[in-house]
Amino acid sequence: MGKPLVFATYPDLAGKRVLITGGGTGIGAGIVDAFVKQGAQVFFVDIVEEASRELAASLKDAAPAPLFFKCDLTDLDAVAKVIAQIEQDHGAIDVLINNAANDHRHEVKDVTPKYWDDSLAVNLRHQFFCAQAVAPGMKKAGGGVILNFGSISWHLALPNLSLYMTAKAAIEGLTRGLSRDLGKDGIRVNTVIPGSVMTERQKALWHSPEAGQAILDSQVLPQPVEIDDIAAMALFLSSDNARRCSGRDYFVDAGWYGA
Repeated sequence: MGKPLVFATYPDLAGKRVLITGGGTGIGAGIVDAFVKQGAQVFFVDIVEEASRELAASLKDAAPAPLFFKCDLTDLDAVAKVIAQIEQDHGAIDVLINNAANDHRHEVKDVTPKYWDDSLAVNLRHQFFCAQAVAPGMKKAGGGVILNFGSISWHLALPNLSLYMTAKAAIEGLTRGLSRDLGKDGIRVNTVIPGSVMTERQKALWHSPEAGQAILDSQVLPQPVEIDDIAAMALFLSSDNARRCSGRDYFVDAGWYGA
């Protein structure tokens, strides 16, 4: 691991209402922590309840403390209900971080129509409908920020991820479309594209030390990409320092060009 990253401070993020999907673990949890430390009012949703409540408890002394809402993002009625509740109780969302995803592996021969639908529901569909739900409040406020999370995977054509890569490729197109349609209302939309980030899930399910070293050898910067590196990009793009950044893809991958 590299030395700890010292985040820049963005005064304009203090007090902003930030909604983060998939915020209970991994990259999402790191983004929750980073925004809380900027003084933002953070709301995060996740289907994983225990880890999410532990994260919220660990930040309970922050001012303001983050608020967790259990929500299955494939249930669009539940998504709409949670966002409506947040806006009713706290005001319109200023920043939406569409982070939630599931990079489950699969072989082409095993994909059924239901598996296809379920995969796109968990990796793509909710990003649009979360954006749709928060856009009216952002418009009324005179602007806002939507960050959609993509993936390096489809740029490298990694194996056994056809549906995940389909969704992640579509997210970049979604960003283009939303940035055009919402830009007139002062809403900026960008894609953050992480490289290989060794979260606990990745280490447990997919990556051996040997595989991790092979990735480092394929990067132009032979250092691991860490959760804080992704959070730092999310902070910058959400801040007024990125006020002229929209409709683009921002890679945080240490220049990973594959084998």
